[in-house]
Amino acid sequence: MPEDVFYDAAQVAIVPMGFCFPGLDERGADKPPRKECAPAWHDAVMAQMANIALILAVGQYAHAWHLKGRKSKTLTETVSNWRAYLASDAPGPPILPLPHPSWRNNGWLKRNSWFEAELLPELRRRVADGLR
Repeated sequence: MPEDVFYDAAQVAIVPMGFCFPGLDERGADKPPRKECAPAWHDAVMAQMANIALILAVGQYAHAWHLKGRKSKTLTETVSNWRAYLASDAPGPPILPLPHPSWRNNGWLKRNSWFEAELLPELRRRVADGLR
């Protein structure tokens, strides 16, 4: 997606699970979102956006929130079931679960080659369709 489209708030919204930075853990990784943040504002923010074509649920906390008890036991199982979530008759826009983009996930990406071969082409197609 071109940079001007990515930064166009009329076309793309990035809605974090927490609007505050939770800090770093002892290994230097981001701590998880604070438990009180998403319940306090997430649904209200999402309700302000009309015509959502696709929700990209990025990371396990977004999976838990957006898939509302439909996520699998592990991140890998949830992401590998992506077709079922896109085809779901659950109310609202389709949801595509994704791993969190991080250099720490390079091993996960190598072990799960289906992600790049199967899911990414569908993601690219759906994003392009949603921006038309």
